[in-house]
Amino acid sequence: MRTKMRERGGGKRGKGVTMVVCVVCCLAMMGAEAVTYENGETVSMFANKVGPFNNPSETYEFYNFPFCEAEKKKEKLLYLGEVLEGDRLVNTPFKIGFKEDKPDEKLCSQEISAEQHKLLKHAIENDYYFQMFFDHLPLWGFIGKVDKGHEVKLFLHTHFDVHYNGNRVIEINVATDPSRVLDLTESLKLGSVTAEFSYSVKWKETNIKYENRLDKYSRFSFLKQHLEIHWFSIINSIVTVLLLTGFLATILMRVLKNDFMKYTNEDLEADDEDESGWKLVHGDVFRFPENPSLLAAIVGIGTQFLVLTLCIFILSMVGIFYPYNRGAILTSFVVLYALTSGLAGYCSGLLFKQLGGKNWVRNNILTSGLFIVPLFLVFSVNNSIAWNAGTTAALPFGTICIMVVIWALVTMPLSVLGGIFGKNSKLEFNAPSRANKYAREIPSLPWYRSTIPQMVMAGFLPFSAIYIELYYIFASVWGHKVYTIYSILFIVFLILIVVTAFITIALTYFQLAAEDYHWWWRSILCGGSTGFYILGYCYYYFYYRSEMDGLMQTSFYFGYMGLVCYAFFMMLGMVGFRASQLFVRSIYRAIKCD
Repeated sequence: MRTKMRERGGGKRGKGVTMVVCVVCCLAMMGAEAVTYENGETVSMFANKVGPFNNPSETYEFYNFPFCEAEKKKEKLLYLGEVLEGDRLVNTPFKIGFKEDKPDEKLCSQEISAEQHKLLKHAIENDYYFQMFFDHLPLWGFIGKVDKGHEVKLFLHTHFDVHYNGNRVIEINVATDPSRVLDLTESLKLGSVTAEFSYSVKWKETNIKYENRLDKYSRFSFLKQHLEIHWFSIINSIVTVLLLTGFLATILMRVLKNDFMKYTNEDLEADDEDESGWKLVHGDVFRFPENPSLLAAIVGIGTQFLVLTLCIFILSMVGIFYPYNRGAILTSFVVLYALTSGLAGYCSGLLFKQLGGKNWVRNNILTSGLFIVPLFLVFSVNNSIAWNAGTTAALPFGTICIMVVIWALVTMPLSVLGGIFGKNSKLEFNAPSRANKYAREIPSLPWYRSTIPQMVMAGFLPFSAIYIELYYIFASVWGHKVYTIYSILFIVFLILIVVTAFITIALTYFQLAAEDYHWWWRSILCGGSTGFYILGYCYYYFYYRSEMDGLMQTSFYFGYMGLVCYAFFMMLGMVGFRASQLFVRSIYRAIKCD
């Protein structure tokens, strides 16, 4: 089922403090304007796509199937985010006049060949659904059914119940007539069969205001039992934070306070033979790590993703991402990623310079490609699979060109400029103590103080604070649920950041107390370890909580979720590194080291 896709997308450009404003304006323009109709005026209906209910990424153009076409086929111009979501809107032959009831209207007589017969039978057996838009309102229906006797039947008649308030459309529901079907059980060997498609329309008045017409799509998120689960998730996360905070307070208020009182006025070098602990590694704790360019790049990109995520939350809470604002989240992600690339370049360049790096060009290239290159590789594989399958998930050549232009004219230049500003910055590292000429030998440590066990411990608590909310997010992204409680999600995200910072600080303290001063990379690995837990949950959700299957759906799911987990690793790794850096600076500044 190969298709030709000619949709185009677009993006907005902006910089500096106007970034969020530009994105808000861009997405606001994408929202559907309030349209008023005169009695009898035709209300537009667009067909979007058809696909198996269990595989949300595997969708095909509506007219790949033998349905009635409009006399003049016109494809609707789409925004970038709509194309990325796989939308392909085309006009339909339905003639629905405002407030005009139609008890039974013939749509067309459609010849169904043997090949099309086989295609329809396969689609019905695999629960294929269709999606349309009527006055920007989405509606769905199944194209057929399988009876208990394993009879495969194609629906021929569609009924629309349309609700209006004044001169505006408020709601639409679609239903099929189970008595008007075409039996496709027996496969056609020769010739063709004729299907007589028809439809009916019933208009009803309602008191629902136009501003509230999308409320029904988000009603699932606000059911009492679901709200209770969401609040339980938040309470569970808050308890985790309080326990962890109390644990850290005990360390800081008791252990460190005693250490400060003991060592503030003593010469540490004189006591090296008799004492042990974090005080003794003051001459090595600020020794710069190996691979400073890679470490700086991870911190820079992690900072970019943290700012990008916060901007997404700001847009969500001001009402930009209302239900079925097609492609709004993907458009905002693309625009914000491009605009925040300068921040990644700056933070990476600055840290690389502070760590004594000289080859800033290599560092800038690494920062620019550390996420984009894996994204490009995953996209190339997935787009090739989607193109071979003929699905709408395959991006058109024009859209790919637009993405390349955005990267070449916005993302890459801003990243380079940010790197230049970072390397030219006068901010110094300013370590509280000087590094000794020769590195101190690290004592032999038990296995549970090695990197992997520490990562397992570090990722468990942050993941336990978010795992309940993960199901609803996955059901929204990889299913047909609608997620709208962004305020709760924002609270959970803040808790995730706080817990990650606290647990990384605690593990850094224990590491230094064991006289292991290699905290730089350990803090990133421990902070980002939650990404591996999320990756494990991805596996669990795919095989035990969903019914997704097939090569294309599997490649899309694990490919793009792997990238999401990779982004979480860098973002939370940056949080762990910055928290540990602040902690280490604070404790060594509080004692007399030189």
